[in-house]
Amino acid sequence: MPRFYARRRLNVAAAATALISSVALFNAPTATAALPTPVSGATARSYLATLTVTAEDRTGYNRDLFPHWITQSGTCNTREVVLKRDGSDVQQDSSCAATSGSWYSPYDGATWTAASDLDIDHLVPLAEAWDSGADSWTTSRRQSFANDLTRPQLIAVTDNVNQAKGDQDPATWMPSRTAYRCTYARAWVQVKYYYGLSVDSAEKSALQNHLASC
Repeated sequence: MPRFYARRRLNVAAAATALISSVALFNAPTATAALPTPVSGATARSYLATLTVTAEDRTGYNRDLFPHWITQSGTCNTREVVLKRDGSDVQQDSSCAATSGSWYSPYDGATWTAASDLDIDHLVPLAEAWDSGADSWTTSRRQSFANDLTRPQLIAVTDNVNQAKGDQDPATWMPSRTAYRCTYARAWVQVKYYYGLSVDSAEKSALQNHLASC
């Protein structure tokens, strides 16, 4: 084949590749911020091995003992910050309320376009924390726990899924999306480890089973 035609075919192929790449880039979903990345499976397993195992005690629990959705900056409270972080193309009004956007709930795989369809889940529920040692904390520490944007503790999810979860631990509830269960278990252990919370025996067994394949 003459060199001219060979070079021309190469140029056409290169142009086609560039066009395909640009189309793929254009059609790619917008990257979405979400739950802070939890520790690795290996680290979570090592953390879990150190957690105190004890029975839970809910005596005296009241949700109001965990001040939550505090102001983070300006007019934005914790809920609004998480909605902005976890959504795509989120627009907010002057009061920081989300007026539009798109949110993907990793627990069940649903996508929503109204902020009212989302709850902000405390991955380790407030009642679970109370049962596991937060009953001895100061109000300030409980407030920090309930509004923690640094650890993998807060995430925007489908509201009725969050309500169905309630205050259950991994022994009785895990996300319906099996692909997310490893992330969920790693996050759960990281939060409990960081805050020095205990686990009960059924909870620890369930976490060990989920982390075994992480």
